[in-house]
Amino acid sequence: MRKILVSITTTRGSDWRAKIKEIRKLGLKEVALFPTCFKKEEREKLYRLLQKAGIKNIPFVHIRNDMAPAELDYLIEKFKAKVFNIHTNTEYPFIYDYSLKHRKMIFIENVYDPFNEKEIRKFGGICLDMTHLEDDRLLHPEKFRYNVGVLERNKIGCNHLSCMQKVLRRDFEDVSWRYDSHVLVKLSQMDYLKKYPRKYFSDTVAIELENTIETQLKVRNYLIKKMGL
Repeated sequence: MRKILVSITTTRGSDWRAKIKEIRKLGLKEVALFPTCFKKEEREKLYRLLQKAGIKNIPFVHIRNDMAPAELDYLIEKFKAKVFNIHTNTEYPFIYDYSLKHRKMIFIENVYDPFNEKEIRKFGGICLDMTHLEDDRLLHPEKFRYNVGVLERNKIGCNHLSCMQKVLRRDFEDVSWRYDSHVLVKLSQMDYLKKYPRKYFSDTVAIELENTIETQLKVRNYLIKKMGL
């Protein structure tokens, strides 16, 4: 059964502390977690605050290349993590060897480079970020066609869902121009998902937005009831 998870993100525009307060207020016990912009000491503080807020399950975590296998073990034991995603070794060279214990739990995200199928097959498969795929469809058609071919041959183990805007923007690292956004203004910004086959959506889906948890819950309801995810 597919899980669509609200998320705590740590990008520059995300008030993660406010989200933790919302979680406590709403009595939520389960979220996805994106400690993408935090170093080790900041992550440890985040984990402690999540425990105090009553979070019991974090099924999906976006890990970084500086996260040791022991930290993954902690997330599995303390928060019942089941799925991890990571950026490619080309983008952020791996510091640790995840092959002994966690290999099948880790999925490679599509970001700037075309898929490296050899790398994907060393891990559990693909973390398909749907806005990155849509950006490629609109802006990089050759890369899009290649990646679609790779999707047909490999397991999609998890997804990120952000929204699309109509105006090109430069991303926070000034790497490329994109239409995707982590800030949703209206629910129809999720409608681009309708053009993609349901087989592209895994059983573990994280809403990757900087919006409040309350707004993310509305997005989840929209995705389930209006779009049939």
